[in-house]
Amino acid sequence: MKTIGLLGGMSWESTSLYYHQINEHVKAALGGLHSAKIALYSVDFAEIERLQHQGLWQETADILAKAAQAVEAAGADFLVICTNTMHKVAPEISQQIGIPVLHIADATAMALQNAGVTRVGLLGTRFTMEQDFYTSRLVEHGIDVLVPQDADRERVHQVIYQELCQGRIDPASRQDYVRIIESLAEQGAQAVILGCTEITMLVSQTDTTVPLYDTTAIHAAKAAERALEICEPTN
Repeated sequence: MKTIGLLGGMSWESTSLYYHQINEHVKAALGGLHSAKIALYSVDFAEIERLQHQGLWQETADILAKAAQAVEAAGADFLVICTNTMHKVAPEISQQIGIPVLHIADATAMALQNAGVTRVGLLGTRFTMEQDFYTSRLVEHGIDVLVPQDADRERVHQVIYQELCQGRIDPASRQDYVRIIESLAEQGAQAVILGCTEITMLVSQTDTTVPLYDTTAIHAAKAAERALEICEPTN
């Protein structure tokens, strides 16, 4: 079994989902007392969030690259960055380590392609929805991307940082997210990407008939698959 490197803490709420879901996949695949081999580095998100909103992306890249080096030194065979937004600096991180990065947008695009989805709505932080580091990656896979209108983008962003990253679940926010999801579907989206790893805490498929793609679940499943590529199930 390969060792999965997790670069987490952005926020720790969603990183805990990664840890749980990866281990569930490994348990299901191998049975018995098997669990995933994981090297985890969890950063202080307050520091990262401050730099994000100041637009100091190189400084965030420097912090995360050092953390990624520590994960590599701990024996990880590949790196999983447990956040959508900070894939903005994935190229800078990748340049500083000798192990591959399992990119969340690539994993999500593969899931969409397998389902025949070519036009998708995207929810996430303002950075993810408005900058091209994420949407352009999806476009490279032949997927057209729609994002909400400005006021709705602000609402989605505010809920992520002021509620979900702090473990708060507000039914009123869920109603707003469902309204925005269904608005994207009305504009032609065949499905909607939950493109922030915390959104899965608020919205699930039971809340809407619009197909949802949970990037946390997709990324975690792909990480477990990569770790188990040379493993056989235990009787």
